[in-house]
Amino acid sequence: MTDTDDADSATNATPTLADDAMANFPVPDFADLPEDLQERIEAETEEAGFTPNVFSAFAYKPSHFRAFFQYHDVLVEDTALEREEIEMIVVAVSGVNHCYYCNVAHGALVRIYAEDPQLADQLVANYRTADINETHRAMLDVAVKLTERPTEVERVDLVRLRDAGFSEEALWDIAAVTGFYNLSNRMAMFAEMRPNDEFHTLGRE
Repeated sequence: MTDTDDADSATNATPTLADDAMANFPVPDFADLPEDLQERIEAETEEAGFTPNVFSAFAYKPSHFRAFFQYHDVLVEDTALEREEIEMIVVAVSGVNHCYYCNVAHGALVRIYAEDPQLADQLVANYRTADINETHRAMLDVAVKLTERPTEVERVDLVRLRDAGFSEEALWDIAAVTGFYNLSNRMAMFAEMRPNDEFHTLGRE
């Protein structure tokens, strides 16, 4: 969910489930987790150089961990969108939802995938004034509308996305990413997840 494969990451890091990864539920001990969760967390830790707190938090309920990250994986692996576009949606949606964890963690991924140290901050503050093209503005307008006013989404919104150049599959993917991260935002806020310090500085240079 917060992979940083394009960042300069440390290797051979030891998985550490931080006790302060979330404030409202206990973080389990790594040694007590099912083997498949341990393997996934070890892989993410080695890739990033640290254990993203979202893995520590969702380990609280292993069955939900598996389902959550399986859906995340297909959203980023089986998609008509560029990874940069996925992360832009995440940050714009998280910005209007005021999700601290996702703003910081996925802001780092926007900086990495877009190769732009300023874009994430612009999207969090007000995506409408961000330095983005009209295609991406249409994408984010629809994603934010689906987030804030889902009953107002109409076929004209889909037409706008098609006119902007998105395929039918991409339309589906825009909605799927938006829906998934609205879930993620709400769980992060309810559990009071805290972003790792490392996310604040990734992709800044």
